Amino acid sequence: MRKKSKLQAANLEGHPDDVEAAFYAALQNADIDKLMACWADEDEIVCIHPGGPRVVGAMAIRATFEAMFSNGSIRAWPENARKTQALASAVHNVLERVEVLGPDGPTQAWVIATNVYHRTAQGWRMVAHHASPGTTSEIQEVSGGPQVLH
Repeated sequence: MRKKSKLQAANLEGHPDDVEAAFYAALQNADIDKLMACWADEDEIVCIHPGGPRVVGAMAIRATFEAMFSNGSIRAWPENARKTQALASAVHNVLERVEVLGPDGPTQAWVIATNVYHRTAQGWRMVAHHASPGTTSEIQEVSGGPQVLH
C-alpha cells in the first residue's frame, strides 16, 4: 500500500487551514511541487496575482509561480483571516504580509488575498487565489455592523 503524503493525509480528514498553511509554506520555500499539490485537479482553477491577469488551469498557474520562483521564494504570511465555511467549500480572506527587497534592504508590504477551497475526492484543495495590491503599511480593515432602524 502506498503511503499518503503529509498534505494528502491532512486534507482527507483535515481542514482548509491545512491547505492554506501548506500553500504559504510552499511559497516561502519556493517549492513548486508542494504548492501545486495544494490546488484542486480541475480545469477551471484560477489565480490572480496583484496587478496581473486571470490565470486559468493548473499548467498556466504552475508557469506563473515557476517564473516568480526563478527570483527566489515569496516571503508571504497570511494574517487577520476572515473565514467562512460550508460543507464542501471555504473562503478565506487574508491580509498577506510580504517581505520585499528594496534598495535599503528588506521591507514589508501588504497584499489583500482571497483563497477559495473545495472539498474534493483528494481532500480540501484550493480552487482560487485572488491577490490584490495593498499598501506599504498594515491595512486598516473597514467593517460595519448591521444597522437597525427603529
